[in-house]
Amino acid sequence: MLLTRYTLAATLFLLVSLTGISQSEKAYAQGVVKSNHGAWAMVCDTPPGASSEQCALMQNVVAEDRSEVGLSVVVLRTADGKAEIMRVLAPLGVLLPNGLGLNVDGKDIGRAYFVRCFQDGCYAEVILKGELLETLRSGKSATFIVFQTPEEGIGIPVDLNGFSEGYDSIPKVQ
Repeated sequence: MLLTRYTLAATLFLLVSLTGISQSEKAYAQGVVKSNHGAWAMVCDTPPGASSEQCALMQNVVAEDRSEVGLSVVVLRTADGKAEIMRVLAPLGVLLPNGLGLNVDGKDIGRAYFVRCFQDGCYAEVILKGELLETLRSGKSATFIVFQTPEEGIGIPVDLNGFSEGYDSIPKVQ
């Protein structure tokens, strides 16, 4: 489900993630949806000072029972072109030490820890390779779990429909 509030935050987060632009430059950043792949969108932009367009696969979602809790899932190639990563932007107020849990098709995949917080939220990051990548490619649905207390996990569903096709369409870094 795409939400305007989360779409704006995710687009700005994406551009900061890709380029490292400063806070003052974020106001000028505007991503464009180039294609859709099932539940995923390919968002591209040419950041200030960059010589070419940069793209990432994105999906913005909210918890079914907690509309104030949303995530932005961003899959991109690193600037050096050597790795693909998934960054998940969670809202401020999540319990950081518990990390971000992931289940795919009911199977516990593990946790990623939050690495940085910005004004719009905190993000966790994992390198996409091997078993994790294949699980996401072949899966039907994922559930990301954030915690607001040590005991209270909030599951946020992410549709994996189109993930494999979208992942394959992420442009190579030039």
